[in-house]
Amino acid sequence: MSAEDFFNLHRDLPRQGPGEAADVAWLGEQVDLPDDARIADLACGPGADIGPLLALAKGASVTAIDRQPQFIEEAHAKWGNDPRVDLLCGDMIEPGGPYDLIWCAGAVYILGVTKALNMWRSAMSSTGLIAFSQICFWDKHPPADLRDFWAQEYPAMSDIDGIDSWVQAAGYKTLATRRLSADAWESYYRPLEQRIARLQEDAEPDLLRVLENTKTEIKTYRQFGKHFGYLLSVVRPA
Repeated sequence: MSAEDFFNLHRDLPRQGPGEAADVAWLGEQVDLPDDARIADLACGPGADIGPLLALAKGASVTAIDRQPQFIEEAHAKWGNDPRVDLLCGDMIEPGGPYDLIWCAGAVYILGVTKALNMWRSAMSSTGLIAFSQICFWDKHPPADLRDFWAQEYPAMSDIDGIDSWVQAAGYKTLATRRLSADAWESYYRPLEQRIARLQEDAEPDLLRVLENTKTEIKTYRQFGKHFGYLLSVVRPA
């Protein structure tokens, strides 16, 4: 997929992956952050989670980082005038810090869970936490068609126990987990479907293939969503 086709499909969407404000609110019930919590939103996309993250603590500040300047521009349109928010175009490998909370919604797979947790350790405060969502199978033996689909899309995909083993391999422990709801998926897929419908009629062949592949992804979730999804994990160094 070319960068141009990717942004033709993904520009001006409210979020770039499954999620909802309720996920962040749940996180707030699991952790005890200082009033002046410093929070990193890594791979922030257009900034859908910035508002809920700010609500986690009375004097919270958020450093939102994404390597795609187009997404930072979209986030800046919403949050650029808020002194509590710092928007940076950069790599999540070196997020700065120290942070009381590192939040990474749906993008930890890019580095791999173990590698990401190891790399972010130096960016955490002495009492810091990391919350990340990672796609996984809910079943030990998912349907063959579903396993074949993900073998092409993301061969490293594991299950809940696999995620926890990656966490432990980095020297962390899991404090709490939450399965993202169907609403979290639909908050991403419904606007994406609307975008596909607008683009499809006049799409060039390369973009049309991207649109068809995305429609297949959505169809796979609608068919097999009870067998896989995103697990939100809250972890800290053991």
